[in-house]
Amino acid sequence: MWGVMTSAPTSHRVVTFGEIMLRLATPGFRRFCQTDSLEMSFGGGEANVACSLAQWGVNAAFVTKLPTNDLAEAAIQRLRGIGVDTSHILRGGNRIGIYFLETGAAQRASNVIYDRASSAIATARPQEFDWPSIFRGANWFHITGITPALSESAAEASIAAVKSAKHAGLQVSCDLNFRKKLWSSEQAGRTMAILAEHVDYCIANEEDAEKVFGIRATGADVAGGKIDHAKYEAVAQQLTERFGFAGVAITLRESHSASHNGWSGMFYRDGAAYFSRHYEMQIVDRVGGGDAFAAGCIYALLNEQSPQQVVEFAAAASCLKHSIPGDFNFVSLNEVQALVGGDASGRVQR
Repeated sequence: MWGVMTSAPTSHRVVTFGEIMLRLATPGFRRFCQTDSLEMSFGGGEANVACSLAQWGVNAAFVTKLPTNDLAEAAIQRLRGIGVDTSHILRGGNRIGIYFLETGAAQRASNVIYDRASSAIATARPQEFDWPSIFRGANWFHITGITPALSESAAEASIAAVKSAKHAGLQVSCDLNFRKKLWSSEQAGRTMAILAEHVDYCIANEEDAEKVFGIRATGADVAGGKIDHAKYEAVAQQLTERFGFAGVAITLRESHSASHNGWSGMFYRDGAAYFSRHYEMQIVDRVGGGDAFAAGCIYALLNEQSPQQVVEFAAAASCLKHSIPGDFNFVSLNEVQALVGGDASGRVQR
């Protein structure tokens, strides 16, 4: 049975490291060629995780490098307003990264265009980050495969960060998050293999393990809406055997269309796989859904929940994120717990 999950103990401190970007999205479901305005917000994998955790009462810090200008200041203020610790953000460089989003609908896929070359974090040198100081008082570090994909120096900084985290005794989680628009599978495989040696908990989706490490869920047909649990258990087992992970979490997405997805998750630990309940989602915004899942895993693990509770909490948190416009998951702990408890009606709360 699922017990009520209390707030994470205040003694826990989570540090995340990556890039926060300016997000410019077409309003509604308009295409780039249709719109004469773009909606401005901010987002990025590791920042999204920190925001979820902060809203659930965790002491969460986000580390990056940003230029000294008003756009960067707006991003920092947005994070602070959510409760994220921004005290270790470095200032310098020439620009903040940008991504443009055209949200898809029905059978038309969403489209992302990156404009992040030579962003401040991509040009940061590894020695600029004082990791022993940053990790003081922390017990968890989270990163994704997006950050090392930004540049050679970002990859070096990412590897230095995970090594320092392990040296300091932190638990380390990494979402593989392969981005084909940033680097090739061969580049990802070489770098992420080094990084993975220092990771305790690996998080992935249906394609990441294959694109990064060549480990494939044979027979799965994500586009056709077919998920074979045994195949994903085998993927997690192979990842664990290769890198010695303490746990592997995988999101299971059935893409019926851009507007309608099936959603569930798996958590693998100690040779056993645990699967969450299945959700059918009508999607408002899928960007950040995987980050909400990662945050849910971290939160539940910090609270020493059982493997089944970990995957149920993570799947519910990420399911709710798909109903929220923007990268950040503005969902409360009570709302996640209500969905875990079976309240999926969406009825008006009066």
